[in-house]
Amino acid sequence: MARGEGAEQYSATLLVATAKPTKTEIKAVKSSEQRSVTQEQRRNGLSVWNKLCYAFGGAPYQITGSALGFFLQIYLLDVAQLDPFYASIILFVGRAWDAVTDPTVGFLVSRSRWTGIGRMMPWILCSTPFAVLTYFLIWYVPPFEEGKVIWYLVFYCLFQSMQTCFHVPYSALTMFISSDQKERDSATAYRMMVEVLGTVLGTAIQGQIVGGVSSCPTESGGSNSTNATMSAIVSLEDTKRAYLLASGVICVIYVICAGILFFGVKEEKESCRKTSGPPLTFRQGLWVIASHGPYVKLVIGFLFTSLAFMLLEGNFALFITHALGHRKDFQNILLVIMLSGTLTIPWWQWFLTRFGKKMATYCGILWAVPFMILIVSVPSHLIISYLVSVAAGVSVAASFLLPWSMLPDVVDDFKVQNPDVHGHEALFYSFYVFFIKFASGLSLGISTLSLKFAGYVTGQCSQPEAVSFTLKILVSPVPIVLIVIGLLVIKTYPIDEERRQGNRKLLQDLLDSESETSQLGTSV
Repeated sequence: MARGEGAEQYSATLLVATAKPTKTEIKAVKSSEQRSVTQEQRRNGLSVWNKLCYAFGGAPYQITGSALGFFLQIYLLDVAQLDPFYASIILFVGRAWDAVTDPTVGFLVSRSRWTGIGRMMPWILCSTPFAVLTYFLIWYVPPFEEGKVIWYLVFYCLFQSMQTCFHVPYSALTMFISSDQKERDSATAYRMMVEVLGTVLGTAIQGQIVGGVSSCPTESGGSNSTNATMSAIVSLEDTKRAYLLASGVICVIYVICAGILFFGVKEEKESCRKTSGPPLTFRQGLWVIASHGPYVKLVIGFLFTSLAFMLLEGNFALFITHALGHRKDFQNILLVIMLSGTLTIPWWQWFLTRFGKKMATYCGILWAVPFMILIVSVPSHLIISYLVSVAAGVSVAASFLLPWSMLPDVVDDFKVQNPDVHGHEALFYSFYVFFIKFASGLSLGISTLSLKFAGYVTGQCSQPEAVSFTLKILVSPVPIVLIVIGLLVIKTYPIDEERRQGNRKLLQDLLDSESETSQLGTSV
């Protein structure tokens, strides 16, 4: 049967070669060739090079995110020397604006037309130069006092918007690099490893360059207060230049990673799927995904667990500096956390394939709880701080990998239950990021306000005891409560390994049947 079909296609090809082909025939041949290439890619899978190029696209988001997450709060307070109240406004409004732009961009991406370079790639390509410029200006201290708050608020919001235009289509690109679930999971593992490496780079570049310059000079005595004041001014100027240098290095890496993604990844077009009716409106898209139970439970569960780690991340630099007293070592402690997370990503990928994603979530997230308790219960000791950092990095790796590994499963489950709805992938990713970012901005704003109420003094090297106590609360008891709530919600998440494998088989059968139908129609 297959040989007969091959002989007929060969005869048809000879006939076309001797006659003048029409436009319809040329289009049919090209469509057949595209389907053949897609089927061949599905059989052969993504190469390691394709997965690596795809993974590098996630680095810019994490490099800039880690630098902003660990250092923006302490930068606004101690370098830009803003009042904690205004710093909290910048952090909250910036994250809230970023959260609002996510579903908006997700909706626009879902309505975008296919171009010669794909549907997601134009967004990634066009947003990169603007994201780089606005990121650099965040770390510049303007030479005026009046309007400084507006400066940081505007450029922080602009950067978040440009970053959203990059990251939302990049996240949705997971569904378009391959139609095979195993290939997507493997590519996601590569991506998470590079993203955690990106957090290492962001932490290392920002921490090592800035950490080498201290804005708190040691004073030898009270009689030499004038020299001490002058030394503090010089140190502050050096710190400002160090932040600019670090941001410049990160901007260069951002552009390089975006270029690797653009030239190394081929976006697949869902050419064999037929759409029924016009695309979804924004309200329809919101209602459709909000009514999908597994997605809602997954988002709420990881909302709480992600908040726990974001709250820890946002206050950890201040905690190490003012509560533990490791001012000279805080950048190295942060670097150890990220290195530990990077090295354990492959182990968590093996664990979730062996024991399932829900079990990996329980073990990976809960692993951090005892060490959160230890870091605030034991008297400050540098060696203990480093040991706790190594252990905490293991949970950081799990918190990075698991949400992005489970989101494609929810999208697949939605496709099985709603086979006639298409173009919704970006909405799933964007609304997830929306809730995470909005809640993160709220938590960072509240935590910074808490420091103001505790008596935090801007620009001072030593802080009141109430500040130390507040920081301990923000990095241990509050995150632990959030983790427990999140895991209780995830326990109700219905997509286990059996359902996931069943969805995978159903989708694969659907793709194969649609491809065979299209080929039959072309032959006829």
